[in-house]
Amino acid sequence: MYQDSTRLQINKGFSLVELMIVVAIVGIISVIAYPSYQGFIKGSNRSAAQADLMSFAAAMERHKAASFSYKAAAVSAADTGSPTIYHKHSPSAEPYANRKYDLTIKQAAGSNYVLEAKPTSSSMQNGDGSLLFYSDGRRAWDKDNSGAVSATEYCWRC
Repeated sequence: MYQDSTRLQINKGFSLVELMIVVAIVGIISVIAYPSYQGFIKGSNRSAAQADLMSFAAAMERHKAASFSYKAAAVSAADTGSPTIYHKHSPSAEPYANRKYDLTIKQAAGSNYVLEAKPTSSSMQNGDGSLLFYSDGRRAWDKDNSGAVSATEYCWRC
């Protein structure tokens, strides 16, 4: 038997329909995965800010041990505002220029304080709500970003 080699065709590659199906599947997966990824990144940034607040609270306790008060722990010996200890850097692993939160002393009296980690306006955390740490150990997350902490917001993972 003789076979004509010109009639035999070997198909190599993908058809346009197969390629479009793959593109559609990848598109659907990315639409589902991207918001989940963004939520994960926001959560990890919030966790870093929580660790920063805990480190900041330890620094406040060291300040009280040295001066017998929480007062004058901010820049220029002020009671509130940017803290002296973390004025130019964030204690988390990232450089100060890339910070996602600004740390401040919201309130400082002789025997108590309130520390705040407020999202910077230039980060993806903007609008995520401030994290607060109180000298008595309470933790709050202004999840609705209202500027006030409601009774249901006294936790960091609610």
